[in-house]
Amino acid sequence: MGRQRIVINLDAPPSNGPGQARAVRGGKRRRWPKVVGILFTLFLVVIAVIAIAGFFVWRYYQSTPAYALSIMIDAAQRGDVAEFEKRLDSDEIAKNMVASASQKAAARYGLALSNNVKQQIDSTMPSLLQELKPAIQKEVTKEIGEFAAKSKPRPFILLVIAVPSLMKITSEGDSATASALINDRNVQLAMRRGSDGWKVTDFKDDVVVQRVVDNVMTQLPAIGGFDRNLPLLKPGKGKTRRK
Repeated sequence: MGRQRIVINLDAPPSNGPGQARAVRGGKRRRWPKVVGILFTLFLVVIAVIAIAGFFVWRYYQSTPAYALSIMIDAAQRGDVAEFEKRLDSDEIAKNMVASASQKAAARYGLALSNNVKQQIDSTMPSLLQELKPAIQKEVTKEIGEFAAKSKPRPFILLVIAVPSLMKITSEGDSATASALINDRNVQLAMRRGSDGWKVTDFKDDVVVQRVVDNVMTQLPAIGGFDRNLPLLKPGKGKTRRK
């Protein structure tokens, strides 16, 4: 009987025994921590990008007139007068409002407005400016305070989001205007950006201006009460007599 040879095929794939199955499962389990780690890292990167973008968006919004108005409304709702008045340029508001009142006061004279009357009105304005400035600031504070009282008190961040829907705001460079309904009247605010942020520089409300005009008129001579020797009427061209 001849000898039998045992041939081992080294090129054949290894057998799929229980040990190999356990090794494969162990390899898969070891890969999961790496996958989870990569996903967690990506999550942190996304959160960081969102946080950085949000920071720059917030910083930009702080430089807008809408943010200044949000601070004013929030201060009015909290009764913080000092913070509220920081956003008002009282001198500029009074100056612009008295100028508007001066024009309306002059219009009341109608045909009785001569150069002499106009000079008297103009000469009265500087002293009236200082006299009326506290009253004008009080009126503006009152009007904006009433507007703030009508909107529901809310956290500041929600107020910041709500202000653009409560007021129509347009800006161009360092100037801006904001309009809103206050006591069923359309009121317009003019704003200007300075070194310390945006401030209200003009307040256009016919009712408030009318009150200022009434105060101005008390400081001026009554219509028709001037010296008859003064040229009350504007000089006109004389008519040529026909021959």
